[in-house]
Amino acid sequence: MGRAEGRVAIVTGGAGGIGSAIGTLLAREGAAVLLVDADGAALDAVAAGLRAELPDAKLATLVADCGEEASAARIVDCARSELGQIDTLVNCAGMRSYEPLADAKTETWQRILAVNLLSYAWLTQAAIDDLRASGRGSVVNVSSTHAVNPRAGMGQYDVTKAGIVSMTKTLAFEEAKHGIRVNSVCPGLTFTPFHRKRAEAAGRTQADIDSEAQGGCLMGRWADPMEIAYPVLWLASDEASYVTASVLMVDGGRFVL
Repeated sequence: MGRAEGRVAIVTGGAGGIGSAIGTLLAREGAAVLLVDADGAALDAVAAGLRAELPDAKLATLVADCGEEASAARIVDCARSELGQIDTLVNCAGMRSYEPLADAKTETWQRILAVNLLSYAWLTQAAIDDLRASGRGSVVNVSSTHAVNPRAGMGQYDVTKAGIVSMTKTLAFEEAKHGIRVNSVCPGLTFTPFHRKRAEAAGRTQADIDSEAQGGCLMGRWADPMEIAYPVLWLASDEASYVTASVLMVDGGRFVL
């Protein structure tokens, strides 16, 4: 029996570095998983790799823009029809912006709030009946250490991540009576394909990449996405049955400046 055996899980941002690791680990541990992402080609690649590794896995995919409110109902309908009643929701969809707040455009604010924050609210609301009926519903929201350690130049992103933490706690308070646990994971320096592409575009070497993490956390290195996925698995599973409204820093001992 896997640690997520019998669970039906939705993972948004399922083609990204952290999201794909979460979906993969949940499937390895016996969950039926719906991976959702706006990037269809990347989603197909992740699903193909997972099916090759786990031919018997219960896996479905859906190309959807989580930043559109109507997508939430479509995602939930797909999970129900393909896999069954939902009892696990991992909100991991996200985007970045690099505008200083003094120059931030309204359209950028609207888009990043929709993807990084409102999509979490919309999807949780769409899945709430299933989560309540489950009796062991679990929501895990992927935030960031920058929710509590903001920096210059990415204020919009950091604001949304702080909002996720607040939303997590409020939802946990409201839904405890319905048997739903709600927690958040805050990843630190995590090396994903996104970071590799940016590094390569900037002409940085592997040594340059490695040095970036040395002064950023006590462990002096980047996390692998699977190192974020394991804490998410634990929070989603019955092993964490007495854990709710928690915010877990998975950051290698990130320095707070």
